[in-house]
Amino acid sequence: MKKLLFTALLILVLTALAACGGKDKSQDATESLLSDGVLTIGVTAGPHEEIVEKVKELAAKDGLEIKIQPFSDYVMPNVALAESEIDMNIFQTIPFFEQMKKDRNLDLVSVGETVTFPMGIYSNEVKDVSELPEGAKIGLPNDPTQGGRALMLFESAGMITLQEGLDSNATVNDIVDNPKNFQFIELDAAQIPRQLIELDAAAINTNFAIDAGLSPANDSIFIEPKDSPFVNIIAVRAESKDDEVIQQFVDLYRSEEVKKFIEERFDGSLIPSW
Repeated sequence: MKKLLFTALLILVLTALAACGGKDKSQDATESLLSDGVLTIGVTAGPHEEIVEKVKELAAKDGLEIKIQPFSDYVMPNVALAESEIDMNIFQTIPFFEQMKKDRNLDLVSVGETVTFPMGIYSNEVKDVSELPEGAKIGLPNDPTQGGRALMLFESAGMITLQEGLDSNATVNDIVDNPKNFQFIELDAAQIPRQLIELDAAAINTNFAIDAGLSPANDSIFIEPKDSPFVNIIAVRAESKDDEVIQQFVDLYRSEEVKKFIEERFDGSLIPSW
């Protein structure tokens, strides 16, 4: 009798353990995505934050609660996402995303395109790039991808010539022709608008320009074309890319209501991808 009782208890324990371990890792990760009932989204302060605030309004009507986590740099949003401190981030271009994944071995994926923030050249001194003086001090972002993007912009503006075959991987060392001997000063992207007063001109990302009260459409002296390849994306951990709540958010973001908000609020300075 005791033996039968022991066997029955053993079966119950094993059954319970099997039930606890029956789901695979991806299922557990997916279910834990909204363990607190909230989708936490990392953004850079400024336009990205404003747009997600609009999506948050729509999501509330759709039964989805969103928490917005602003960041002031381009590194921590991906680190925080990889470490599960946030569920999603929206702030970066595809080239930057791919480079950072490679450099830091991050298991992140894109689940949708958002908007293009055309990078512009700004100046307190001149109204046209052709007016920049010999030896002018030119600011650009100091991170690899955004710095390369700025150099491509300078080349498009006729300021320099880069070594052939390069894109956003270009560095100041790849400049092969600098007819006016411009001095290129690499700075933290977020700080460039504040330091513009000390420069003759600078390449500034749209989100930081707008945050500083500059209008890309009206204040830039040269700007990327509307077909710029630097579209921004929605990034998540690979393990959660198929979660229903992720697609719910993507659909809300890429809705006509949000598109109309972007076009009216930013007056052409941001370009929706849909």
